[in-house]
Amino acid sequence: MGRRSGILEFAVLGLLRESPMHGYELRKRLNTSLGVFRAFSYGSLYPCLKTLVQRGWLAEEPGDESEDSLTAPLTGRRAKIVYRLTAEGKERFEELLSQTGPDTWEDEGFGVRFAFFGQTSRDVRMRVLEGRRSRLEERLAKMRTALARTRERLDDYTLELQRHGMESVEREVRWLNELIESERAGRDQYRRETPPDPSDDTA
Repeated sequence: MGRRSGILEFAVLGLLRESPMHGYELRKRLNTSLGVFRAFSYGSLYPCLKTLVQRGWLAEEPGDESEDSLTAPLTGRRAKIVYRLTAEGKERFEELLSQTGPDTWEDEGFGVRFAFFGQTSRDVRMRVLEGRRSRLEERLAKMRTALARTRERLDDYTLELQRHGMESVEREVRWLNELIESERAGRDQYRRETPPDPSDDTA
């Protein structure tokens, strides 16, 4: 499975964990909630849904008859299929949610992972945020080096575009620093407020 297909799988499972949806509603949520999927079409979504059903991670159920009965006789369309996450699908999503590898740091993957941070453990959030920051710091260093080498050969507009790109990366790094500090402060607060375990003899 390609990287983008894997991101779509993760997003579909995550959204359906919130509630069952039919395909159109799911596509709308992908477009509005997860901007990386704005260019996705039914042609991309439905093969993914079919694969997830075949793997037992989703179940297909008939839609609300009251909703479809008004339009179906006029359009000749079948009742909408509602997709529901199965127990196996929940396990698969939890497995994906715990991953912290490079795919979770890249531009497309990070945005989708961040959208589900509310369902992600603190330790995993920290590793993803730190990985993303490290990746952007590497990118920023390369951009600065490239700009220093080519500055004299660039016209004013190209130079301004290069600076704009660097400023965007610098801004995200600052944002990530704030998030990481917030996560650390929250973890320290949790440790201070959590009473010691009476059964722990090492105290």
